[in-house]
Amino acid sequence: MQVLRHGMKLFTATALALSISGCSLVQTQPEVSYQQDKTYKLTILHTNDHHGHFWQDRKGRYGMAARMTLVNQIREEVQAEGGNVLLLSGGDINTGVPESDLQDAVPDFMGMNLLGYDAMAVGNHEFDNPRAILDMQKDLAKFPFLSANIIDDKTGEPLFKPYTLIDVNGLRVAIMGLTTTDTPKQTSPENVTGLTFQEPVDVASRLVPELEKKADVIIASTHMGHYVDANFGVNAPGDVTLARNVDGIDLIVGGHSQDPLFKPDQQNGTYIVQAQEWGKFVGRADFEFKNGDLTLVDYKLIAVNPKNAEVKIAQDPAMVELLEPYQKKGAKLVEEKVGTVDQRLLGERKEVRFEPTNLGTLLTEAFMAKTGADFAVMNGGGIRASIDEGEITYKDVLTVLPFGNTLTTVEMNGQEVLDYLAVVAAKPTNSGAFAHFSGIEMMINDGKVSDVKVAGDKIDTDKTYKMAILSFSAGGGDKYPKLTDKVGFVDTGFLDADVLKEYVENNSPLKVANHKPEGVVRQ
Repeated sequence: MQVLRHGMKLFTATALALSISGCSLVQTQPEVSYQQDKTYKLTILHTNDHHGHFWQDRKGRYGMAARMTLVNQIREEVQAEGGNVLLLSGGDINTGVPESDLQDAVPDFMGMNLLGYDAMAVGNHEFDNPRAILDMQKDLAKFPFLSANIIDDKTGEPLFKPYTLIDVNGLRVAIMGLTTTDTPKQTSPENVTGLTFQEPVDVASRLVPELEKKADVIIASTHMGHYVDANFGVNAPGDVTLARNVDGIDLIVGGHSQDPLFKPDQQNGTYIVQAQEWGKFVGRADFEFKNGDLTLVDYKLIAVNPKNAEVKIAQDPAMVELLEPYQKKGAKLVEEKVGTVDQRLLGERKEVRFEPTNLGTLLTEAFMAKTGADFAVMNGGGIRASIDEGEITYKDVLTVLPFGNTLTTVEMNGQEVLDYLAVVAAKPTNSGAFAHFSGIEMMINDGKVSDVKVAGDKIDTDKTYKMAILSFSAGGGDKYPKLTDKVGFVDTGFLDADVLKEYVENNSPLKVANHKPEGVVRQ
């Protein structure tokens, strides 16, 4: 068991009181809300990066109905022992499953209401939709959306509640929200217009001292990512950086990097936890609080109906009744068969952000076929799933491309292409900006581009070339060079998923061997 540092806070407050009063050395303890010598049992349950998985998958895994059964079991167990439970989310409820995306994640937030979530961090994917949809979701939720560092430029105030205070049977718990500053580069620019994403460390450094006056326990519900030893690379700083630079946070319930932390990462007296993604796990942290000291008694990630589970968690009937109409409605929209493929098309996060894949090639080939472009570019972070061998449905297509971007083209001379590639081709691995190409060859050595060919011919700096790319990247997403103000820029209006669907239909049955990444050599 580990004891966090509330005792030191009490000592400091007591010493200050002695100094100010000038009275005798016999002093009473500062006024507190909790009972002295009473042991409070507090269990924090948490999930993150839900991404539209309100329903169990085709293999019976995950799903909010099984999660409901598990959460209710834990609540009953904890309450029987005189404890209390809080249920928190690290954000990113939106984007990932077509049945959810096509219904603006309404079933997901309805399910969270029934589950009894107490608070949620605002994730970057909450901004995948226009602001009106985000406002609708916020109004629908019976729990607060939290983010202290997203500022509305018009008012100078946080766009969301910066924190919430919950009285847990006499124990005051503060939960503040923080969101990655990478959000503006990871979503369509128009969805974050008029907003400033302040540095979480700066905001928390100002906010935590205020919360220490109001609360006995301070929790940060964040969507910033867990990066081991604060090695965040090209990403914005995450939870480890926050914990190391801001004293007084007892627990960080995180998200964004989608890591399963089977053991909490303790930094500067702060525990950091994360439960991977999609409701695959429910994190459980059991604490005891007594006389100002918070002790972690036990922590575990509890799998929700994983593959080959010996005992399946039953689906809660009330949750099934709530969500089944949404699932049936969504299924009707996406069940259409569009083609077949002879092997898996590789689109997992650990694949498309690290190396060229057959799916990245297929997508960029589809962009070229639709527009007649000489070459095409696709950011790895925009590829959200693989396509398994066998039948391909419209749902599969929408799962790969859930953001609803449009296909754009831009005409540039050869020198402009070289200048563009100098930025884009140098994007590092382990980043959503990692680029996939078709129609172009090049050597990339230590981030520098050479030996560029288009259609097999050495690039001509005076010749005009047409490039196809999605609107997200063309608008400057992932810090790609902005193209929308160029004279030769055209937004075709074709939705990315529809372009892929048409290409699969026209070329099915697909043979993966025909879509091997070729021509781009990275050294």
